[in-house]
Amino acid sequence: MENISDAVKLESIKSLQSTINKLENALSQMTQKGANITLVKKRLKAVYIGLDMLDNVWNQKPHHYTLEDLVEARTVLTGLFPSMEKVYAKLKDGSAQRTLLTRRMKALELAVQAIDDQLANK
Repeated sequence: MENISDAVKLESIKSLQSTINKLENALSQMTQKGANITLVKKRLKAVYIGLDMLDNVWNQKPHHYTLEDLVEARTVLTGLFPSMEKVYAKLKDGSAQRTLLTRRMKALELAVQAIDDQLANK
């Protein structure tokens, strides 16, 4: 993984933590309503794995994920990009939402890159 500034690392970690919080809230609300939660659970697991992979690469913290976990997380995370890009295109330049989405997309790109690095080493 290329050299990443401390500021980008911090933004990425905060962004993924925020994403996890949003997904946990969605999971809770959907569970209460009796809605299908399969997709939210998959996304939540994938974002957790992405965050842990960044922690592994940047802070040398060990992880316990299997090759299968990493492959599935990578697939789920990369599957988020088309819809995020559509939303991004509709947002105004300089808007808070566009800034947050830019950070989230960068964080997910870095997480996918960290997963790729792990897969290459297995």
